[in-house]
Amino acid sequence: MNKQQLLSIAESKALRGIAILGIILHNYCHFLGFAVKENEYTFDAEKPMMMLDRLCSLNHYLFVHILSFFGHYGVPVFLFISGFGLVMKYEYKNKDKETRILPFVWYNYAKLLRLMFLGYIAFAVVSYLDPHGYHGYTVGRVVAQLFMYINILPDPDHIIKPGPYWYFGLTLQLYIVYRLLLYRRKSAYTIALIAVCWILQTVFSPEMYGSWDSLNRIRYNFIGGMLPFGMGMLYARHGRLLPKGAYAALAVVSAAVVFWGSFNFHSWLWVPAFIVIGAVSTFKLLPEWALKPCMWTGVISSSLFVVHPVLREIIIPMSRRGQVFTGIVVYLVASVLCAWLFMKLLKFIPKPKSI
Repeated sequence: MNKQQLLSIAESKALRGIAILGIILHNYCHFLGFAVKENEYTFDAEKPMMMLDRLCSLNHYLFVHILSFFGHYGVPVFLFISGFGLVMKYEYKNKDKETRILPFVWYNYAKLLRLMFLGYIAFAVVSYLDPHGYHGYTVGRVVAQLFMYINILPDPDHIIKPGPYWYFGLTLQLYIVYRLLLYRRKSAYTIALIAVCWILQTVFSPEMYGSWDSLNRIRYNFIGGMLPFGMGMLYARHGRLLPKGAYAALAVVSAAVVFWGSFNFHSWLWVPAFIVIGAVSTFKLLPEWALKPCMWTGVISSSLFVVHPVLREIIIPMSRRGQVFTGIVVYLVASVLCAWLFMKLLKFIPKPKSI
């Protein structure tokens, strides 16, 4: 079997497309005061109960509640694709070439910095000009963000601005973990690391010996993202194509587990796995023509990720004043247009030399 069939280019783009739409809409809806908040870094049993209440009452803003509560699960999809892509590139495509550690880390850091830098500056300027914007930038925090170690600092909720840029530090950590511990090693190492990260999240939770603050802090780092990232690696190494019926069953079961698993702390830790399984299975069932809208969005997904926090700061007052859906539509359209322009602008910034 051709490994590329496990996740075709079209499917990969479409997955990135639907994932980024979930992320940017979540990051908008989350900041509307009435929206049901998500369990992303910590777990609050009241939040899924509130979500269930909105579903049962068919609340007027149900669309907003769903995106606020579930939209952040686009992140595990991106992590899965990253893990899959690293194995395909460095263990199959370049299997006869040894990739040294420092060039690998530098290349991937430079690639992420090239993408992040302009968006970070733009957000800082917009925040500075807004009397109600974030004014907590310090030299230490700026340096930590630019060198992507800010995730490991205390109180990440309040020092990483824009908030979504925590993903850059997380991605760099996972790249380093991959090259140091998992690169061309037996898959048992990957499975063991997933298990260790799961145990750490359990131990550092209030359920055992930690607190929500300790859980929040470790989940901002690779410990919280290892499950979907490792699944991507394992899928690239050992994945198999399945019959359509099997994909349909997996999609249905995954949807059920994602929903009901959100009500319990221990099952919630495994929800990202079923997000990934459900997403891949669903896209395996769709014909390529049905993937095209998501594929196009997937092409600009990196740019969308960079520009959307800036536009959110500018446009969200519209929704807060009562024009909720008008604001969402304006935000989406503006984000897509600015992402397209950002892609064009990136062409003038040199890419790091490939390794």
